Order: sequence, then structure tokens, then C-alpha cells
Amino acid sequence: MENKISFFEKNLSVWVLICMVLGVFISLVLPQIPSSLNALQIAGINLPTSILLWFMIFPMLLKIDFQSIKNIRNNPNGLYSTWISNWFFQPITMFLIAGMFFYYIYAGILPADVSAEFFTGAIILGTAPCTAMVFVWSKLTNGNPAYTVVQTATNDLIILILFVPWVSLLLGVSDIEVPYSTLIASTVIFVLIPLVLSVLVRHFVIKSKGEEYLYGTVIAKFDKFTMIGLLLTLVLIFSYQGMAILSNPIYIALISIPLIIQAFLMYFISTKLTQLFKLPKDISAPAILISTSNFFELAVVVAIATYGIDSLVVLVCTVGVLVEVPLMLFLVKLINKKNGENNE
Repeated sequence: MENKISFFEKNLSVWVLICMVLGVFISLVLPQIPSSLNALQIAGINLPTSILLWFMIFPMLLKIDFQSIKNIRNNPNGLYSTWISNWFFQPITMFLIAGMFFYYIYAGILPADVSAEFFTGAIILGTAPCTAMVFVWSKLTNGNPAYTVVQTATNDLIILILFVPWVSLLLGVSDIEVPYSTLIASTVIFVLIPLVLSVLVRHFVIKSKGEEYLYGTVIAKFDKFTMIGLLLTLVLIFSYQGMAILSNPIYIALISIPLIIQAFLMYFISTKLTQLFKLPKDISAPAILISTSNFFELAVVVAIATYGIDSLVVLVCTVGVLVEVPLMLFLVKLINKKNGENNE
């Protein structure tokens, strides 16, 4: 796979800003649109958001050759680093930093119920490590595409096992009610089902047309849907939360601070881990960025399905989108500068 960077990926932060402004504008001028879309639900799961999430995730999963997991034993250190960062340090650091800010530092600013919702949103966000955007961050840092595939494949499989237990444990410790059924349903709908379908599609396309046809035709066409899905998802998310953003601009700042601190802490921890495991640059860079970012698409959908579109839990996950993309692009530049690389 070639690390060719698209115009969209080079200007990702600009697109995010445009989508944010457009979404907030829609919520302000045409509030009936997000209201009508929010009413389209099945078992509490928002259909428009779900469809767009599938548009974005499925093409990404199509790129993953799960048979490559067999090659783990040849060079496992990059995976060890990623797994430890994603599934040990990231949930725990988010738990500690979110708890410190929302329950102690902000104690005189936020009501107790608001603090609890903010904390819940941060836990859902911090327990969903990056999947959908992994290939973007890898390409922007000249990462090893074959190894990134294995990192992503194993991460997707681990999400199926550990996402619900981690969320349940960290919220349960904080005496917050945990809706197990919704968490499990969301994981099945947005990770397991598209993952299984992608494996089946890969198998039958390669069997009938060959691997070159899969990458050159099928995935090339689906890639367009990924970009459309991401842009429309961002517009939809910000249209749902537009009034909350406009009504409580101070909330955006209060949420952003701990999320940014946690991201930089994870960047430091994951960098040290990659050094400890003596990883080469093309494996360490994606490993660091995967561990620093979040699967914000899954977090938003789970928050909407569990707590409702108007919940402050959803607002935290939405701010996570707002913070993550420009922050990740900054970290990409930082890593490339350290490695003496240029992706222009």
C-alpha cells in the first residue's frame, strides 16, 4: 500500500472546522433538521448517525487483512507497545485526569450532576482507542502500512472484548449506573458486524477477482464513501450539539483542558514505550498516534444511544472530535520533525 496523502487528509483540520460551523449553523437556523433526524431511532440507537458511521468504518475495515495477524510472532514489539498504551494506560489516565478535573478542580464551577455527565463522556471516549482514523495518521507519518494493518486488526478484536468491561468498571467504581445492554449492542452493531462483513467481502472478492481488484477497484471506490461519511458525521454531530455549544461556551473550554492534557500524557507514555521496545520510526510513529487518539465515532454513537442526543455526555464526546483532529495533526508534525521527515 502506498502512502499517498490526499488533499482531504492534508487539510483535515480545515474540513473539521467547516463541518463544525455548518453543523452549528444548521442547529441554529434549521433546528427542525437535527430534531427530525434525532427522532429516527431503533432501540435507542440513532439511525442517521449509525448509517454514516458504517459508511466511514466499513471501507477502513476492508483494508485490513486479518490473516496478517499470523505474522505477529515475527515482530511483536510494536503490538505490545500499542496494546499496553491502548488498553492499560489510556483508560486509567483518562479516569484519573477526568476525575481530578471534573470532581475536584472544577468542583466550585460545575454542579455535581454536570460533573458526573462530563466524567461519563470522558470515560467512554478514553476507553475507545483509535480505529477509523488509524490509516490517516499512519500515512501522514510515513508509517509502515502493512504493520499498521496488523495494529488496527488486533485493536478491533480487542475492542470487542475489553471496551464494555473497561467502561463498566471505571463508571461502576464512580457509582455511575452502567447500561450494559446498550454498550454491548453498540459494540456489536458498530464493530462486530462491520468487521465480520468486511472479512466476508474481502474473502469473496479476492476469491473471484483477485487481491489487485480488491485494492485497485473496490477499496478505491469505497474510500470516497469514507470521506463523505466522515464529513457528514461531523456535520450531524455538531448540528445535534449546536445549541449546547452556543449556550455553554465555557463548557467547551472546561472539557477541552483535561482531554488535551490526557492526550499529551499518552503521547509521552506511548513514546517512552516505543523507545523501551526499540521500535523503528515507521512502526513507532503510528503506534504513538494510535495510542494518543480515540475512536470518537464509536464514542459519540454509544453516548447518543445510551444517554440521548441532548446529553452532556454526548457533548464531551463531541468536544473530543473538536479537540482531537487539530491536536493529532500537531502531533503528526511534531513526530515528523523529530524524525526529520516531510510529507508535503
